[in-house]
Amino acid sequence: MEGLLEHEQSASPGATARRVRPTAAQRAYLERGLNQPGGKLPLFDKAGQLYNARTIRSCIDQGWAAPWFTNPIKPDWLVCKLTDEGRALFQAAGAKASRE
Repeated sequence: MEGLLEHEQSASPGATARRVRPTAAQRAYLERGLNQPGGKLPLFDKAGQLYNARTIRSCIDQGWAAPWFTNPIKPDWLVCKLTDEGRALFQAAGAKASRE
């Protein structure tokens, strides 16, 4: 289900920190910013549909995306950019794939 996050409990007992992995929808959204100037994330998916605001907000909440600026014509649109933490998701995935 879109917007739900997959959680993995930390290995150390008693720790409250969790590692969170993005859902397929979140990954698809974030991946689009990898090759864009400044890591600009798209407003629309490849089919031309607006990305779900819940998907974008959850990426912001996790620190994978950050608001970039407010669009004065469409203030309800979330114009965001990929963060270093968001980029690291794909670097870690690439390193894991090369080990397998």
